[in-house]
Amino acid sequence: MFPRTEGRLGVFVVYIVAILYLKREWISKFQVCSLRVFSPAVTREKDLDEVLQTHSVFVNVSKGQVAKKEDLISAFGTDDQTEICKQILTKGEVQVSDKERHTQLEQMFRDIATIVADKCVNPETKRPYTVILIERAMKDIHYSVKTNKSTKQQALEVIKQLKEKMQIERAHMRLRFLLPVNEGKKLKEKLKPLIKVIESEDYGQQLEIVCLIDPGCFREIDELMKKETKGKGSLEVLNLKDVEEGDEKFE
Repeated sequence: MFPRTEGRLGVFVVYIVAILYLKREWISKFQVCSLRVFSPAVTREKDLDEVLQTHSVFVNVSKGQVAKKEDLISAFGTDDQTEICKQILTKGEVQVSDKERHTQLEQMFRDIATIVADKCVNPETKRPYTVILIERAMKDIHYSVKTNKSTKQQALEVIKQLKEKMQIERAHMRLRFLLPVNEGKKLKEKLKPLIKVIESEDYGQQLEIVCLIDPGCFREIDELMKKETKGKGSLEVLNLKDVEEGDEKFE
């Protein structure tokens, strides 16, 4: 079963026993047996009773090996097991099984593929790729999930790697600029390196430009507009993603 958040404690309820451990010097690990992993704000003993299976500190939960008093004093400066449990719960790490780790990696792999599929298209057809096709491509480049990085960060890494193997790029944003005519020509030259395609350009009372950009450049463009026009120009997002209907297929 999946964990869920519960109430004011901000705890995550886990429906199987969780083992948390904290490494201390010459003793490899001290462990506690818990049903919940909770935030550091939970420090009262009654809350610990809701979290811990027992206030005992172990060196091996699976074998039921309880830590010796002298080892606790040497490592923590106290043999108060409740206080030591608090330290392990707030500073320790969750020990997961190989099966749990495999499930986590599989889910992260699919989440990364989903983000890539949502953000990218084939630049020639402007059609998006399906999640299944992105997953297949990620396997082809032997992408390895990193649990210490967010799925969004890894999705950006995957896009860079996939560009070397297939036709893929982030879907462009479509913007409309309205610029004062006098400053517009000068600002247009500064914007050019950040614009992928200028779709239309109209000189009237204002200079109106409709263009496509890489989404990663949006913040820089927005800041440049504010700085150069001092509020006299405007920037409008017409489409977050310039895509064609239908899914892209590998030939």
